[in-house]
Amino acid sequence: MNVKERFLKYISVDTTSDPSSETFPSTKSQLAFAADLEAEMKEMGLAEVSLDQYGYVFGTIPSTIPDYQGKILGFIAHMDTSSAASGANISPRLIENYDGKDIVLHTEKNIIMRTKDFSNLSQYQGQDLIVTDGLTLLGGDDKAGIAEILTAAEYLLAHPEIPHGPIRIGFTPDEEIGQGTDHFDVERFGADFAYTMDGGECGELEYENFNAASAFVTFHGVSIHPGSAKNKMINAVLLAMEFQSMMPENQKPEYTQDREGFIHLDGIEGSVEKTVSEYIIRDHDMELFREKKQFMERTAAYMNEKYGKGTVELKLEDSYFNMKQQIEPHMNLIENVLTVYEKLDIRPQVLPIRGGTDGAQLSFKGLPCPNLGTGDHNCHGHFEFVCVQAMEKCVDVIVELAKMCV
Repeated sequence: MNVKERFLKYISVDTTSDPSSETFPSTKSQLAFAADLEAEMKEMGLAEVSLDQYGYVFGTIPSTIPDYQGKILGFIAHMDTSSAASGANISPRLIENYDGKDIVLHTEKNIIMRTKDFSNLSQYQGQDLIVTDGLTLLGGDDKAGIAEILTAAEYLLAHPEIPHGPIRIGFTPDEEIGQGTDHFDVERFGADFAYTMDGGECGELEYENFNAASAFVTFHGVSIHPGSAKNKMINAVLLAMEFQSMMPENQKPEYTQDREGFIHLDGIEGSVEKTVSEYIIRDHDMELFREKKQFMERTAAYMNEKYGKGTVELKLEDSYFNMKQQIEPHMNLIENVLTVYEKLDIRPQVLPIRGGTDGAQLSFKGLPCPNLGTGDHNCHGHFEFVCVQAMEKCVDVIVELAKMCV
């Protein structure tokens, strides 16, 4: 099975994760998909294939070097898709020899992917694209990664003359809701280092990500009938609005890029009596990250002084940290990828991740884990697409990295 066929097979399964679920994994469909992957890996001839109660699927491409004593490499991708758009009943369409023009995804609903809005389309003229019908996401994040890893595994199994050490493979659930590594057993995985294959243009290489925290701000008001509210009512909704008005305007995500951090109001719900605002805080720089959290603490303290103790309750929770500090002692991982990109004539793009990744948390668990692109674009939405030739190149990248682990 080639990478295109695998990809089309995998995206036919709805594996949307559920951020409101209290189970792990968050959806039963992920467990079912994991079981399918386990069966496929065993049929391919991978060794040490296992599926645990949490939905993690591990396997090994056996070493072709007798008595191998070197470092063990791993490749990881996640099985779930984002709940930001529907992942059910995906209707993919293959556009062969793309002409570089606007793509009509859905005629009746007039859903068009326009080149003026998505400039990344232009680089794929003459190549083959897989797109949606404009009603769902595609699922390339991260089923492109899964398809590439298993296609590379099949190739290596079919070519035992290629010298390489054991290569570990891992597929994780619930990455999209920030829980992908919650039960990941690094020791059982058994690799010294790994790469996540998780979205972005082929040639992307990422080993920096945001430091991240969540902030839950509860505002306590006093509810009085509005007809007799003078000098009595304290409107918690207005308190939340006042708090937000004091957040730095230039630190909203819509005004930031590259390594610039932000404070993002992600949701607000409540009434006069009680209102809760949810924020996410992000910054690549640890000191600036701390300053953002301290600013929110000072703002809450100011409002408590203004309106009375206990009016504002602030709860800060760190989510993950920048993996750069964990990767820098292992820069050979980066150098190896750049060597492979040069060999395969792939334009390297070393970028900071403006988000999180399983690799960040795994790096802090002792498994250094940069991220590589998969050829997927515009993830989490109806305009997602993937380039077939880019996926094929990503398969080659995995094979070449395996060859370097000797």
